[in-house]
Amino acid sequence: MSIPLTITIVLILVGISAVCSGLNVAMMSLDLSDLKRKMKLGNAKAKRVYPLRKNIHLTLAAILLTNVAAVSATSLVLESVLFGLLAGIITTIIMVIFGEIFPQAYFNRNPLRYTSMLAPLMRFMIVVTFPVSKPIQLLLDRLFGKQKSRLHTRRELGILIAEHLGHKESELDEDEVEIIRGALQLSETQVSQILLPIADVYWLTPGTVLTPEKIDEIKTVGRSRIPIFNQKLTRCNGILLMKDLVDMDFEERAYRVSDLPLHPVQLVGSRTALDTLLRKFISTSTHLMPVVRKDVIIGIATIEDLIEEIVGQEIEDESEKRKTAIKRSGVPD
Repeated sequence: MSIPLTITIVLILVGISAVCSGLNVAMMSLDLSDLKRKMKLGNAKAKRVYPLRKNIHLTLAAILLTNVAAVSATSLVLESVLFGLLAGIITTIIMVIFGEIFPQAYFNRNPLRYTSMLAPLMRFMIVVTFPVSKPIQLLLDRLFGKQKSRLHTRRELGILIAEHLGHKESELDEDEVEIIRGALQLSETQVSQILLPIADVYWLTPGTVLTPEKIDEIKTVGRSRIPIFNQKLTRCNGILLMKDLVDMDFEERAYRVSDLPLHPVQLVGSRTALDTLLRKFISTSTHLMPVVRKDVIIGIATIEDLIEEIVGQEIEDESEKRKTAIKRSGVPD
């Protein structure tokens, strides 16, 4: 065999081996769950690669059989012009450098792109090696089972989301990242960590008389919802909404709280997780819930408190802004 022909054949075989080596690393680096998500988003590359990655034992067997065949053929071709030991050494050096290291490093930079581009070639390898690769696949499936999709833990998801901060290629801005991270922590945070203590809660009893002076006091407090408790803080009679008092004339008659329409409310335990609290807010269509511990009301939790926990920032309404401004100015309220 002439030298030019030998070199040409060796280059072709090394190229085949390099492609197989690169495809092997690239296919194994692709996550099955990630490919499935990309498919749902309409990624054409993921759609081409997913069937091959899902049946990885067959694909892997076909790639490795082709690779080994190329390496063996290279050694035989070189042995025809060189003596055995030298042919083995040259084959090893060429294959390790150009058939393994370089292609694996190159293909691993963008595995989805290259596996998608060479998907027809992998299918051709499967067809050619099918009599051998198929039994290998059946054996591997029986020994190790098919690979299952792997889900990320809550903390892993938090780290993945945090990686978007300050990244130029991220589609998420800083606020979106903080909201997602806050939502992921809901189940790990209890109501007791966000409640307003009972000492800071403005509440009334069913027997409270709503005189004009008491109405002025309620206006000063600036609450749109006022919980109604008994003196021992063991029962909640409901929520008094300020909007229900708009059309009432308290100059002509002094009403008791028990005379007014109260809106029922559900109690929530202090150890309730915030994701459960969110579901309770949605199911009961209320914005405030008294928090109990050992059958005693220890505070309240509002949907505003929950949103603040998710977004990571305090939300002030108009009355709170006014009070803050007054405190800063030093003018008495």
